[in-house]
Order: sequence, then structure tokens, then C-alpha cells
Amino acid sequence: MNEAASVASAPPARRHFEPEDRIWVSAGLFAALALALGLPLVLLVLWSVAGRWPAPDLLPSSYTGAIWRAVLDDGDVLSAAVTSTVIAVLVTVLTALVAFPAAWAMAKFPLRCKRAVEVFVLAPVIVPGIVVAVGVGQVFLAWGLTYTVPGVVLVQMVGTLPLMIRLLVASFETLPDELIHAARSLGASPLRAVWHVALPLCTPGLLAGALLSFVGSFEEFDKTFLVGAPAVQTLPVLLYHHLDPYSLQFPLAAVVALILLLPVLVVFVLSGRILRDDLMAAGMGKV
Repeated sequence: MNEAASVASAPPARRHFEPEDRIWVSAGLFAALALALGLPLVLLVLWSVAGRWPAPDLLPSSYTGAIWRAVLDDGDVLSAAVTSTVIAVLVTVLTALVAFPAAWAMAKFPLRCKRAVEVFVLAPVIVPGIVVAVGVGQVFLAWGLTYTVPGVVLVQMVGTLPLMIRLLVASFETLPDELIHAARSLGASPLRAVWHVALPLCTPGLLAGALLSFVGSFEEFDKTFLVGAPAVQTLPVLLYHHLDPYSLQFPLAAVVALILLLPVLVVFVLSGRILRDDLMAAGMGKV
């Protein structure tokens, strides 16, 4: 009787994952990915070519390319795209130059308060961007950097530096110190040892950080809007103007959003072809 009661009260055995279940799990993951990414993208494409789209209809009743022609003929869009690209390149290069020595010091030098330094470095990512932009904007206003490209570059670096430093620290921590010591024993200066030994071996982390910095800068809105607008107009700022609640224009906003999304997709496709999976994993610290 006791044995029967114990069997009845025992929790049901967990079902083991079988090889045949991979098909269903893969199908479920791809379906979730299609709903999360594919559906919004399809809606953007439909809105960008919609001539008329009454509320009850699931699809537009007419299609047109006039919106694309109007946007591409607009000089503001081209100017904003060039401005966004130039700022993103400057932010990526300057972020790498500043983050490299900082990450090297955090990874290779003994620090008593290393955790506190890491939290301090990651603080701009933890704090909302608009809070950072308001605080930094007050300082830049006193320094005369507001409404200028250098001011926008500097305020965007506040958000890109933590990611770059974190990735480079993860890469430097996996670099054996014996390689640097061997280069120094053969007569290389500290700078040459870092340039010819450390930098090539930590290229995965540097490329991963550069990729995230470029994408983060290209899509940055809060800091750019509060520090640079309306003098510095990037694509995200232009998109915000098209989403004015008093004159909401979904087709025009969809076109600008697709234009904003295109460079990011190109960067990720190129990175997937240039960087192998193990290199990207090493750059993310997963080694």
C-alpha cells in the first residue's frame, strides 16, 4: 500500500530530448524568428509601396513607387545618410583608439578595484541613453560642442566605448603573456610587441567591437537628437521628423526606416563572410 502511494505521489519523469525532436524544435525556432523579424520587415516593405491601405484590409489596395522616388530625390535623405556614415566611421575609429589602451590596462595590469572599474566602464550602458544625453549635453553646451559633428561623435562614444572595452578585455585576457615576454626578450619594444603580437591575435575582438560600434552609432538617436539636432541631422533624426504625431506619414517613415536598416544588414552580411564563427565567438569572449 505504501509503495503504491509513493509511486502515485512521485513526480512524472521528464521526457528526454530525442534526435527526432530536432525537426520540431528547429521549425518552432524558425517560426518564432520569422514572426519576430520577418513580419515587421514585411510590413515595412508593404507600407513603403502602399498607395492606399484602408483600415479593414490586410493588404494595400494599390501600390506605388512614388514614395521611394520622392524620398530618394530628396536631398535631405542623402545628406543625412552621408552624415550618419561619416559619424559612424569616426566613432568606430576613435572608439577603437581609446578603448585599446584602456582594455589592455584592465586585462594585463593588476587592479585592486577591477570590478568597480568594470562597473564604472559599463555604467553608460546601464543608464538610459536620454539620461546620459541630458547630462553630457549640459557639459557640451558650456564647452561649445552642441550642434556640432565633433560633439555628436563624442557623445556617441559614451555609448560605444563600454562595448568595445568589454570585448577587447575578453580578447586580451585570453592572450598568453609568454608571447609578449618572448617578443620583448628578442629585442622588441613594448609598442612593437603590442603592435606586431597582441594586435593581430586580438583582431577578432577588435572587429567585433568595431562592428557593434558602427551599428550602434549609425542607429543612435537619443544622444544625437539632444546634442546635435537640428544642426546635425542623421537618418534616425530624420526618421523621427517623419514620425511627427501631428502629421504621421507611415509610408514615408517606412521608406526611411528601410534606408536606415539597409547599411546595418550589409555590415552584418559582410562580417558573416569575413569573420568565421570561432573568430566572432572569440571576440565576444566565448573561447
